[in-house]
Amino acid sequence: MTTIDDLLLTARDSLVRLPAEKVRDELAAGAILVDIRPAAQRAAEGEAPDALVIERNVLEWRCDPASDAKIPEATDHDVRWIVLCQQGYTSSLAAAALQQLGLHRATDVIGGYEALVEAGAV
Repeated sequence: MTTIDDLLLTARDSLVRLPAEKVRDELAAGAILVDIRPAAQRAAEGEAPDALVIERNVLEWRCDPASDAKIPEATDHDVRWIVLCQQGYTSSLAAAALQQLGLHRATDVIGGYEALVEAGAV
């Protein structure tokens, strides 16, 4: 039987996760920060000003360059997607799902939005 902890470990095995302090450097180099938190959570906790908001339930469709529902930023499989959630758990699963679509540079932020706030990056 597989647990959520097992799924998370498997997901993170495929990622080179990003410390909050490195997010600005990545954005300056062309990466795209994607906030997958629900609207209520963003309203309660705050917004990440440099992030595209794509809620988790449509992430793969918006980021996959082969999807009819892709966003303009989904130009090819080499886009550097940095996924952000509140604490860095759901984002790991989401970034691993993007990698399964061939978006090999996808990753997430260690500690999520809370780490960005703590690092003064928000």
